[in-house]
Amino acid sequence: MLLYKNKVYEIIGACMEVHRALGFGFLEVIYKDAMEIEFIERKIAFTREDEHFVNYKGKILKHKFFADFTIDNNIIIEVKANKDGLSPDAISQTLNYLKVSGFRLGVLINFGKTRLEYKRLVF
Repeated sequence: MLLYKNKVYEIIGACMEVHRALGFGFLEVIYKDAMEIEFIERKIAFTREDEHFVNYKGKILKHKFFADFTIDNNIIIEVKANKDGLSPDAISQTLNYLKVSGFRLGVLINFGKTRLEYKRLVF
């Protein structure tokens, strides 16, 4: 059984619409702005650039990370616009975000190619 199957289906549908409308070649921020509009129209609950702290041996580090999107307070969405596709670095980054946030599911989205790419990541 896939974790949050229906919600991820909704998210990917919204991203496909963004990619269909804009195509590829824009900066990440443009896709994020469009995703925000699409999420609102589809009534997908989200926060954008949600702040997450890193705990190291019981101490909170001074630097933190910001998830591109957090959906329903349990799914992290990381957005890329990479013409070379989903990189191992982007996968590692998303897995680290999951580890720090305590969430179990991340979806890595890439708008940088002629077809939308995405990968579900479970931690």
